[in-house]
Amino acid sequence: MSDQGLALARQKMSDAQVAQQAIDVFSHYYRQLEEGVTGFIAEDSIEPLTDPDLLADVEVSDADASAALAKTVIIKLNGGLGTSMGMDKAKSLLPVRDGKSFLDIIVDQVLSARATHDARLPLIFMNSFRTQDDTLAALAPYADLEVDGLGLDFLQNSEPKLRADDLTPVEWPADPSMEWCPPGHGDLYTALMASGVLDKLLAAGYRYASVSNSDNLGAAPNARIAGWFAASGAPYAAEICRRTAADRKGGHLAIRKADRQLILRDTAQTSAEEMHYFTDEFRHPYFHTNNLWFDLEVLSRTLTARNAVLGLPLIKNEKTVDPADSASPEVIQIESAMGAAIEVFEGATAIGVGRERFLPVKTTNDLLLLQSDVYEVGSDGLLSRVADPAPLIDLDTAFYKTIGKFSARFPAGAPSLKDASGLSVKGDWTFESGVRVVGAGSLADPGEPGTVTSGTLIEG
Repeated sequence: MSDQGLALARQKMSDAQVAQQAIDVFSHYYRQLEEGVTGFIAEDSIEPLTDPDLLADVEVSDADASAALAKTVIIKLNGGLGTSMGMDKAKSLLPVRDGKSFLDIIVDQVLSARATHDARLPLIFMNSFRTQDDTLAALAPYADLEVDGLGLDFLQNSEPKLRADDLTPVEWPADPSMEWCPPGHGDLYTALMASGVLDKLLAAGYRYASVSNSDNLGAAPNARIAGWFAASGAPYAAEICRRTAADRKGGHLAIRKADRQLILRDTAQTSAEEMHYFTDEFRHPYFHTNNLWFDLEVLSRTLTARNAVLGLPLIKNEKTVDPADSASPEVIQIESAMGAAIEVFEGATAIGVGRERFLPVKTTNDLLLLQSDVYEVGSDGLLSRVADPAPLIDLDTAFYKTIGKFSARFPAGAPSLKDASGLSVKGDWTFESGVRVVGAGSLADPGEPGTVTSGTLIEG
């Protein structure tokens, strides 16, 4: 049945005008799936990465840093809808500070870096078909943002979800859009090539790419890292951070024993019986921030030599066709991680960066912290944390998980958290203006909707 399943999937992608390169990559993973490849990386096949280069120790001249940034393009992954927070639009459209969204602050960061380093510094977003229109509309007021005719975005590819029982493309007439899924952010490389953006960048004289998630405002353009990467001669580099207990689920780098190559291992690539190794932040002390750098020329040569199939490790993602309906058919989504490309390029490396480079917003807990006075945002869009360490936020998911509920309960914005070590909220509380938290603040469930009145001091 699998040969028929692949033929049906390829035809479905062709009918939807998916790029041939993406169809070929999908076919590569389909064959692995039918062969029973799990993508698991065994603990006894790797060694922990314990002594990477650290950005704090890097010496690079201002001139070399600026010269490297002048050859760099900033790429932001922007395909996510923020569905875990109840959104149906790009998460990057969320307001963060003073009415500015993630997109606005990213633009501020890029324009400031251009002025400081006299660099062209293109900003290009990898959108999905769900985020493209809203994102481009939000960027329209920035008349001078596009450079060199490169455009402001390219589209991530789509692929069919496969029935788990026979690997044929699933059919879901109730909502045909749910028959499709993105191939994971490992599609970045295929989409760059298939869209023609990679060739355009090379033709315009760019050499390096700096890639990060659009919900991570810590990953601003960084000339020092650009200078280090250019001087290293490496084809690829990952930004990594020291793990804490809060990072146990994040993918970590390791050294493959067979060839001493750096690799990335995610949770989906770890068997249940070895998960205790994966989550041990002392055994595997560094996690991948999903900020990475690569040499555009090397990527182009490698993709051409491999007919667009980099061969990133398979990630088999098992879900239901309608994620909100557990009774809907079980499906398999074929995915890959862009960070896994570290094992494709001989000589790939990593750089240990500070926590300020990793400020993702995955939940409303993260968003409240970012909106609060724990962070100051400069006119250059750069964030600086005024509290050390950042307080831990724990909002009752029954009342704060979705953006709609969250916004309704913080109509005046976030409370003051710069003097807090934490804030735990149980139950349904609405915060008025001027609320301040000191120490380990907590609110118990009032049993009915409650109000934290203006000027309230919550002390731990």
